[in-house]
Amino acid sequence: MSTEEKTREPAGLPFERDIQEMERKLVELEEQAGEDLDITDEVRALRSKLKEKLVETYAGLSAWDQVTVARHPDRPVTGDYVAGAFDEFIELHGDKQFGDDPAIITGLGRIGDRRFMLVGHRKGRTTKERLRCNFGCAHPEGYRKALRKMQLAERMGLPIVTMINTPGAYPGIGAEERGQAAAIAENILKMFELKVPVVSYVIGEGGSGGALGIGIADRVLMLQYAYYSVISPEGCAAILWKDGARSPEAAEALGLTATILKDLGIIDGVVEEPLGGAHRDADVMIRSMRDSIVEQLASLDGIGGEALVAGRREKFRHIGSIDGRFPSLV
Repeated sequence: MSTEEKTREPAGLPFERDIQEMERKLVELEEQAGEDLDITDEVRALRSKLKEKLVETYAGLSAWDQVTVARHPDRPVTGDYVAGAFDEFIELHGDKQFGDDPAIITGLGRIGDRRFMLVGHRKGRTTKERLRCNFGCAHPEGYRKALRKMQLAERMGLPIVTMINTPGAYPGIGAEERGQAAAIAENILKMFELKVPVVSYVIGEGGSGGALGIGIADRVLMLQYAYYSVISPEGCAAILWKDGARSPEAAEALGLTATILKDLGIIDGVVEEPLGGAHRDADVMIRSMRDSIVEQLASLDGIGGEALVAGRREKFRHIGSIDGRFPSLV
């Protein structure tokens, strides 16, 4: 753990102020406890109240609140799942055209006897790492690296697991000059042709084409407080109203939460987070992800390559269909 990680205070969210105050009081009580002072009952009562407050608060989160949870700096990122959930990981680098984009991590992973290729967005944990990884905004070389490794997995007969966590692909001049849009489009096209199982997880932010560039899968799942959208709320507010202050309103209109997207058939499942979000108990979240990966890969066992391709195409051809769901609009 870096010096920065050791000294930085846990980040709080605007709607968590009462929760944070209760947590501070709980820490103070626990520090006061000793041989001559029995405050077990007080500690137990405060813990119970804290749990009740967490349940109440997180049951009533707005779409914008969930966006802020998805962006929490203490939320587990791809590297945390690699370190905590995988039994083995060998990173693979480069696109053999331009360079190695640190915003995309690829490599051979293993959980128990399950072997697979991992492709994920990498945000980094410290400020230095986040700057190096461009806060998870990948360049075209990152998407070309991802495609090369997915095609390698196909040749090896390995399933693919992707972890999506990006506000969007990097829109800079250099990225555009090197074919950003074309790289994402090619990834989307080629992922439809992969004859091995593909499972995708939106673990934090799932923004625009940057997410879709590694998100064409047989199973698409989201963590409970992640978000998945055609555009960020800020971008939507800027386009529609030219007013970033209306981002919470845009978040509601976009319908970007896991619950809504599951109801609409955009995603296949939701991975439950610990009470109060993954940032409150990373170890529990990592264990849940480990179990989910094994479960999802097992569900795709025995399906032939042609059937996988056909099913994947059918899935995305009808994704979000309103037929039978909103008869008045048909």
